[in-house]
Amino acid sequence: MIARPRALARLVLFVLAVAVVRGATAIPLPEHPRPDFERAEWINLNGTWEFRFDNDDAGTRSGWAAQRDAEFPERIVVPFPWGSKLSGVENKADIAWYRREITVPASWRGKRVFLVVGASDWITQGWLDGQAVGEHRGGYTPFEFELTSHVKWGEAQSVVLRVDDTPHPFKLEGKQGYGQAKGIWQTIYLEARPAVHVRSLRFTPDLDAGKVSVLARLSDAAPAGAKLALQFQTGDVPDVSHEIPEGANEVSFDVAIADVRPWSLEDPFLYEVEVAVDAADGASDRVASYFGMRKISVERLPGTNIPYVALNGRPVYLQMALDQSYHPDGYYTFPTDEFMRDEIVRSKQIGLNGNRVHIKVEVPRKLYWADRLGLLIMADVPNFWGEPTPEARAESEFALRGMIERDFNHPSIFSWVVFNETWGLFTGEGENKKYLPETQEWVISMYRLAKQLDPTRLVEDNSPCNYDHTETDLNTWHDYRPGYAWREGMEHISRSTFPGSTWNFIGGRTQGDQPMFNSECGNVWGYEGSAGDVDWTWDYHIMLNVFRRHPKLSGWLYTEHHDVINEWNGYFRYDRSEKFTGLDAFVPQMSLNDLHAPFYISTGDELCRDVTPSQVVDVPLFASFLTDRAPGSRLVLRAQLYGWNNLGQREEYSVSTETIPFEPWMSRELKPLRVMMPKKPALAVLALTLESEAGAVLHRNFTTFLVADGASPRWEMRNVSGRHQRLVRFAPSTFSAAQWSQKQWNVLDGLKVNGAGSGFFEYRLPWPEHLDAKKVTGATLVFEASAKQLFGKDRDGADALPGGDYMRGLGAHDPSANPNAYPMTDTTKFPTAVRVRVNGLAADVVSLPDDPADHRGVLSWHAQPRDRKLREAGSYGYLVEVTLPPAALEKAATAGEIVLRFEVDDALPGGLALYGERFGRYPVDPTLVFHLR
Repeated sequence: MIARPRALARLVLFVLAVAVVRGATAIPLPEHPRPDFERAEWINLNGTWEFRFDNDDAGTRSGWAAQRDAEFPERIVVPFPWGSKLSGVENKADIAWYRREITVPASWRGKRVFLVVGASDWITQGWLDGQAVGEHRGGYTPFEFELTSHVKWGEAQSVVLRVDDTPHPFKLEGKQGYGQAKGIWQTIYLEARPAVHVRSLRFTPDLDAGKVSVLARLSDAAPAGAKLALQFQTGDVPDVSHEIPEGANEVSFDVAIADVRPWSLEDPFLYEVEVAVDAADGASDRVASYFGMRKISVERLPGTNIPYVALNGRPVYLQMALDQSYHPDGYYTFPTDEFMRDEIVRSKQIGLNGNRVHIKVEVPRKLYWADRLGLLIMADVPNFWGEPTPEARAESEFALRGMIERDFNHPSIFSWVVFNETWGLFTGEGENKKYLPETQEWVISMYRLAKQLDPTRLVEDNSPCNYDHTETDLNTWHDYRPGYAWREGMEHISRSTFPGSTWNFIGGRTQGDQPMFNSECGNVWGYEGSAGDVDWTWDYHIMLNVFRRHPKLSGWLYTEHHDVINEWNGYFRYDRSEKFTGLDAFVPQMSLNDLHAPFYISTGDELCRDVTPSQVVDVPLFASFLTDRAPGSRLVLRAQLYGWNNLGQREEYSVSTETIPFEPWMSRELKPLRVMMPKKPALAVLALTLESEAGAVLHRNFTTFLVADGASPRWEMRNVSGRHQRLVRFAPSTFSAAQWSQKQWNVLDGLKVNGAGSGFFEYRLPWPEHLDAKKVTGATLVFEASAKQLFGKDRDGADALPGGDYMRGLGAHDPSANPNAYPMTDTTKFPTAVRVRVNGLAADVVSLPDDPADHRGVLSWHAQPRDRKLREAGSYGYLVEVTLPPAALEKAATAGEIVLRFEVDDALPGGLALYGERFGRYPVDPTLVFHLR
């Protein structure tokens, strides 16, 4: 963090102030909540408060605010909403009371004292020593109560707050079904100010003119001789001082900035400034703030007529995540400042350039970290869930005004989103539900209000899933599809995007020349009944391959940054632990960053193609270079074809190199890459690496091929380096006996067989005809297997999912309950141990570390019928090779039968899944390999 003058003094004052707050043994979120509007004299009131529920709404009548001896039996940790784990109290009522003692320092005498609340949902009333100090209605933006006339300097006093969070259909709630933000949910603090002080600051950068316009609004009329001074802490800008006309309640002027250092994603430079209102009598109000010199506009993609969102005049291909901005233990409130910082870091680390904060007014310190670290933000207004009544309209307008007023100076915010998916805009129910023309006109008026309040940013009327824009700066749309459905969908959308098109607009309105942008996508709602917890990366990979072939699409926004209670399609788990994509198993060091790279080579909408041995395949290539940063005049595309044969052995097939001329902002079909497939059955991988001429890797991608000419033969002779082998294959579904403590079932007619709990699969195979046991020097068993967890969807009676609106936190809360689910590989493992017996003799005990599902389950994805249902998609196992005991071979030869038994005992009842050659990771049926003299 860049040090500011007086920073040490502020820290000392903060520590001293905290010390005088009685009972403040631990201060959660101790940092100042508004780095963009920070005074030195403040006292953080976060921590333990006395607390009492008021289920009967009796507290006001009974005078709890004035009764020092009124019982407040519970203790709550502020600023966490009641009902959240971090608050320490359960949710028992919609009305509750807070109380604590404060001491306003005697050194503050002569100043005005305010109680400032970052946010409290919904109606908040306050008292100091029983004297009413104010009331606020609204759940998302800051408010304050002045305490000055009731302060006893240096003495203990009682602050009491009553919060009424009773539900109403017009009340803004967003997705509080994930966890209700009841009561105080942002930092609460005391603050000292002079009689006339800064009420708000607005910095409007003008990058083209090399200046910033400053607007300071004052609390009261300025006295004679007052001045407003700016002292820049960064950027080498000279100090500025302007007289404030007597009686004025605001002052505005321009400040020239020489050698402007623009705020950008690569260099998010902040001009830090201390603003002072100095009165002739010596009173001074000092506020630390900052701004970024940047410009948001719409520009043509160079060489085209396609509009893109631009930062500082340069088009930006938007690659964003829907950020529900929830925490499992704090709901709307994050536990630490470091956690908020890391939320921004997480997005940047995987190559995203923006987040959409979803129907929540974000915590200011998280926006601060987006400003500091360089991440673009789309900011949503929270929605109501009823109809667009006058009360609902008033609530929406109040929130819109409040968030723009509070957050104007955050350079990271490039867009305001007024409504989402027409929620709250329909009148009537069921078949009679309508988005009425008069409501559409109100939405237009809200769009125009936002443009009036902030003409420097883009505004979206409604982020739509119903193709119902009215008036907007962005032609956005939501779509959730399986990977295989994206080519057709994007072809339609691209064809339908042009000025005058009626697509995506309602009421006879048409498109103008707005950037066309996907503002929600993924596979979570692309499957029947949603996807549940599933490997999202396969469909995601295909989706991005398709997106990059359509330059009319100026960007996309994936749902979502992190899991929530009933959606598990996040880049990260709800606790922000990792999920594993498996991409690096195909191309070394490949990660999501390669799918988010400015340089991209798309191989089309198929990630696995059926081909025959020795077939010559033309692989389509499309270059999408959405940048003007040239790594050189030519790029090098290296292609490597390798794969795994039907024993799971890796084989190398071919390599090639192509040169590609670089052009800035290039989107172009390239000459197909002609590749000859291997001569024998295999799962082949074409790994692509795009490099600069200097050898710097710019992008990695791959596609795969199932090389086969029907099923592999059940038995086969091979010669390997002059040594003969006899192979005997069997399908996993051909077991002669199976018994499992929890359940046994097969997938897609036996392509994979599952046993949950403890138990066994047993296979009886005839000793191979004409195989002379005396010529057998040894034998191995090769198979693919994993642990097998009994998921919610697989339990008896699991056909029906819980009902309710998923958008309001209802539906299934079990990540594995959805029929499509197969939880994606993450840091939580589900191990098992399998004992392999051959004709009764133990051959080996194999540890299988997990029951995984991710990109590595190529064949499981490829086997899926395209009917918007999933059957254990992405699941795969580990390649296992077990040596058969010689004694077991003798017994089998004598008996004329090989008996194979895969056992899981009660010591580690992690189940067992066996994969066939068309399911899992390797094109392998369980195979006995006899080594012959």
